[in-house]
Amino acid sequence: MAIIGITSYGGYIPYYRINRLTIYGALGWLNPASLLPGEKAVANYDEDSLTMAVAAAMDCINGAEREKIDGLYFATTTAPYRERQNAGIMATVLDLRADIRTSDFTASTRSGTGALIAACDAVASGSAQNVLVAAADCRLGKPAGYLEEVYGDGAAAVLLGKEGVIATIEGTHSVSYDFVDHWRADDDKHNRAWEDRWIRDEGYSRFISEVISGLLRKYSLAPKDFAKVVYPCQYIRAHADIGKALGFAPQQIQDHMFTAVGHTGSAYPLMMLVGALEEAKPGDRILVASYGYGGDAVVLKVTEEMARAREHRGMKKHLASKKDLGSYEKYATFRSMLGIDTGGRGEEIAPTQLSTLWRERRTILALCGCRCRRCGTPQYPTQDICCNPRCSAVNEMDSYRFADKRGKLFTYTGDILAFSPSPPAIYGFVDFDGGGRWMFDLNDCDLESLSVGMPVELTFRRKYRDVARGIHGYFWKAIPIRA
Repeated sequence: MAIIGITSYGGYIPYYRINRLTIYGALGWLNPASLLPGEKAVANYDEDSLTMAVAAAMDCINGAEREKIDGLYFATTTAPYRERQNAGIMATVLDLRADIRTSDFTASTRSGTGALIAACDAVASGSAQNVLVAAADCRLGKPAGYLEEVYGDGAAAVLLGKEGVIATIEGTHSVSYDFVDHWRADDDKHNRAWEDRWIRDEGYSRFISEVISGLLRKYSLAPKDFAKVVYPCQYIRAHADIGKALGFAPQQIQDHMFTAVGHTGSAYPLMMLVGALEEAKPGDRILVASYGYGGDAVVLKVTEEMARAREHRGMKKHLASKKDLGSYEKYATFRSMLGIDTGGRGEEIAPTQLSTLWRERRTILALCGCRCRRCGTPQYPTQDICCNPRCSAVNEMDSYRFADKRGKLFTYTGDILAFSPSPPAIYGFVDFDGGGRWMFDLNDCDLESLSVGMPVELTFRRKYRDVARGIHGYFWKAIPIRA
């Protein structure tokens, strides 16, 4: 019988972080030493759950054969659209085939593991051969509230299939309860939560223990059989206590990343799983559990293929690549909590017409241009005539994807007149490795850090948000290459 499991993984953590002491200082609290330690990851003003999921998926499928992916599941509680399939947008951005299965998983922080289990079932049934699962969240707590300190932003992705499996899925177990601790109604902007002791003792401690114990009984396993156990918890001390009560040694419990990233919602268990896979050795068993209206638990076993796995940024490299945001005011601006004056230029939005977006979806969302069959010159956007003056071939073009190519900054400028939530607005021309040139906005950088010729890569970001029409506009931007 063919083995089924994870064939690749990827992760994403935003470049910016905010120290929790910065939040406390803005609120005027006098004794920050008694409050939550560390920092949390902060999505840039042009990032959301969809863009972060794309970044994690790009890390996951880097070097993979995209034409073999026949399913994409996107898990989040903070989807840009309530009615427009976000997974479908993502599939277009990643330039996947049209005849694939796409689905959104939402409404619970366990939706990431729910999507993972559903993908495993699809592959096991034969209805799909390779399914990409991505989870991301960008949740918002009320200003000056506890959840504002808790929530962080991030994403993870795994590819499931039968060939080149680096970690087999050996079993799953789930429990489901309508246990209300965190919730957000349709017209709520911020998450709401019940009392902390209730969430900690009746929620995390009970349900994570129940689903893990149920998995162990179901497959006749013991805590000693695992190299790592992965589970989320927004209470640091309770996180350690849950593992201890279940019989796991401290070295078996995967780092919670809470003091470095925060609680990342649907992505949290999968981000921790990616962290465990980065350190795993062939033969290791990993147990990953989730929490949210019950929970899911999955047992994986690392194979010899792990030694041949492609290198990814995953969690380690993203954790190391960061910059402190510096001020609470900038964080509040990024999260649209302040009604700042954007000026006349900033309020003029010319959204892409939906009919044009459909016709040019590969050009706009997937950043596909063309390459001349005769001379090999790439160009963007797609043209019928080769731009190489020594060639000028007509109608001899093949599709060519620029989104996964790197390049060098040919020229750039900082614009202090154009509105930007993080001024100045920076844009410039990028010369792609292998040929091709186009102008992009630049982000995740300061003007002073840029130089002509510096290496850059592309990232999928939100270009604008047309509030009146309920439309999010997306395109690609250039950023300095993260380690």
